[in-house]
Amino acid sequence: RGDTSGMSNTSGAAGMTGAKGGMSGTAGTAKGTTAERSGTTGAAGAMSRRGETGKRATGDAMTRSEERMHVGVERHESGRARLRKYVVTEEVQQTVPVRHEEVRVEREPITDANRDDALSGPAFKEDQHEVTLHEERPVVTTEAVPVERVRMTTEETVTNETVRGRVRKERIEAETEMTDESGRKGRGDTPGRGGRDIPGRGRER
Repeated sequence: RGDTSGMSNTSGAAGMTGAKGGMSGTAGTAKGTTAERSGTTGAAGAMSRRGETGKRATGDAMTRSEERMHVGVERHESGRARLRKYVVTEEVQQTVPVRHEEVRVEREPITDANRDDALSGPAFKEDQHEVTLHEERPVVTTEAVPVERVRMTTEETVTNETVRGRVRKERIEAETEMTDESGRKGRGDTPGRGGRDIPGRGRER
């Protein structure tokens, strides 16, 4: 009887210890499972939030861009202009009046008025009388006189020029995929080959 009671006490203690260990293990497993579930739920939530955030950022709209052409002007040297002075000789003519003296012989009869002068000299004597003749001749002289001032100035003239260039533009087209009631894709509704809305041309299959 004494042995039996000792064995019973030992068995009871072992059973209690085992039970506590089992409970501890079960609690640990439950905690681990809960933690794993919490982690999985958190990860799923984070992924879901990231997915929603990405969807919100992208949305269902696209941005279409295009290039704009801006035309400016640059100043370049197109040429040179200069003033050059040189001398030329021209033939000019001008009419001027000139005078000259000519000899004219005058004869007058002997009268009482000139009789004394006529008898003042000896008769039958050779004699001569000389008269000096004069004439005018044109004389040409030149002088330099200023006639005008010449200078160079520049002025700007505006003309219109047509400038041609190439710019790139983005186009956005809509593509659709149609399916029948059974869930199967219809003919010609392969992704990328469905109907398209083309601006200015309506819908194209």
